[in-house]
Amino acid sequence: MTLNTSPRLRALAALAVAGLLGLLCACNVVPPATDDPTRYFILSDPASAVVRTPAAGAVRIGLKEVKLESYLKKKEMVVRMGENEVEFRDFRRWAEPLEASVVRILRLQLLESPSVAQVYAEPFPPDQEHDYDVTIDVRRCEGSVTASGKYAASFSATIEVSTAGANPRVVSRKLFTAPQAAWDGQDFDRLASLLSADIAALGQEVLAALPPKD
Repeated sequence: MTLNTSPRLRALAALAVAGLLGLLCACNVVPPATDDPTRYFILSDPASAVVRTPAAGAVRIGLKEVKLESYLKKKEMVVRMGENEVEFRDFRRWAEPLEASVVRILRLQLLESPSVAQVYAEPFPPDQEHDYDVTIDVRRCEGSVTASGKYAASFSATIEVSTAGANPRVVSRKLFTAPQAAWDGQDFDRLASLLSADIAALGQEVLAALPPKD
């Protein structure tokens, strides 16, 4: 009996070992690495950003708040395909929060003007008085498809200027809409550059909205 079954047992054992080895080899197979297609973009500072010596009577500004529409708070860059349809481009992302980018560009743009003595951003430094608070509500900051079917950069924001202090009052409120600049729908570095220029133009609109200092 033993003599007849031993070869069979040895054969079954050999098959089991071979199967186990095959399973272990299969578990150790690593799929080939693929390149990550994700690209990251930043908004660029104004090319001519130079802090100038303030003139007599220059104002001190507090950038109180920069707000974004909720759909703009994502990392993915946005392309508006219609009035009520937007696309999030998964592999084209902002490298930093848009709020931080807008604050940085606005501050540099405002400091270029000799009519501005200082620009503070939240949280304001203690014991630093300022003359006006500025709130920016960004409505659009994206690529878009125009009514004619062409791509463009699209940016708009509401500017609100109020007096600083314990009893603030609104002295100016306006909607700024940048002229749509042509974009090819593919070059997202170009789109970031166009939106950067729009935010710099927003800074000029903020300056225009400031009343003269008493």
